Amino acid sequence: MTGTGIRRGVSRGLHGQIVEVMAQRILSGQIPEGATINVPALQADLGVSLTAVREALKVLTAKGLVDARQKRGTFVRPRSDWNLLDADMIRWQFSDADNRPELLEQLHEVRGIVEPAAARLAALRAEAEHLQALDEALAAMAAATDDLAAVTADLAFHKALLSATGNELLTKMEVIMETGLADRDRLVHKAKPSDDPVPSHQRVVAAVRAGDPEGAELAMRELLAKAAEDLTEARGSRGRK
Repeated sequence: MTGTGIRRGVSRGLHGQIVEVMAQRILSGQIPEGATINVPALQADLGVSLTAVREALKVLTAKGLVDARQKRGTFVRPRSDWNLLDADMIRWQFSDADNRPELLEQLHEVRGIVEPAAARLAALRAEAEHLQALDEALAAMAAATDDLAAVTADLAFHKALLSATGNELLTKMEVIMETGLADRDRLVHKAKPSDDPVPSHQRVVAAVRAGDPEGAELAMRELLAKAAEDLTEARGSRGRK
């Protein structure tokens, strides 16, 4: 293993690690917007081949992070050009959520816009398979005995709710929800392991099953308000340690 975070022989693969290390340097501002990347120096620092660095740069180019032009070389593009909704980009950003608490705040804002509307649509459009998926997620939530199981069940619930809208574009919002919600859940569950999330989620399902769009939207807003309170409490608990 080098001092840069590149590890040989791990399952993620050398290529994936190089891409992630380079992306994290850009996302963290270690390599700032507009900066020219010294590719040979980067290759020497990472201790990998020049070909490997160039292949990684192709991936970062596709995600809008970098570009290359004659006479200027390879450089970091402005943040406004970055594909922030790319699944990898979301994962990379939330891997630094402890140091960037605003990411979880932004996630909560997105959820506050999307999920109440999704619950309303689900109440109008949910079919039997959607209700079954929601029920299964609730059952898994109730049966969860550790943080991983609780997080997995919560993600399954919110994915099922988005799917129940019947809107393919809304369903794709799970890309944003999955990583950010998992990080938020892990933080909350560690701080409040005895808190029972089932009743608030059950109220959403009951309204969806009843075909009550107003009730489903209200229940989701109440769930999100509780989630915000839990996150604030979890952060306070960590700060006191």
